[in-house]
Amino acid sequence: QVQLVESGGGLAQAGKSLRLSCAVSGRTVSWPVIAWFRQAPGKGRQLLARIRWSDSDTYYSDSVKGRFTISNARNAVYLQMNSLKPEDTAVYYCAAAQALYSSPINYYHWGQGTQVTVSS
Repeated sequence: QVQLVESGGGLAQAGKSLRLSCAVSGRTVSWPVIAWFRQAPGKGRQLLARIRWSDSDTYYSDSVKGRFTISNARNAVYLQMNSLKPEDTAVYYCAAAQALYSSPINYYHWGQGTQVTVSS
């Protein structure tokens, strides 16, 4: 029903910035919420930021609040990551849901993930 493709990951030094992109296509009306998650080795997927298309209602986790910014264009969602820290190292995913959920179990469409590595 909806397809998502992440891009923009890579290596960055602590204190620097990266911008992740999530290209969205398909029946987006049925999936009005897009979120960014990350998963470090041995850990579950953690919600970082979330946005609703209709009114740009946004949410940020405490770990990224003030550093990361989620935004959307017509067919894409972005995650601007500033002041990166080594603990930000993880695989980053975008995902779609039908409401403002926080758990990854409620997100049924996922991108393939993009690796972000932050050096000290």
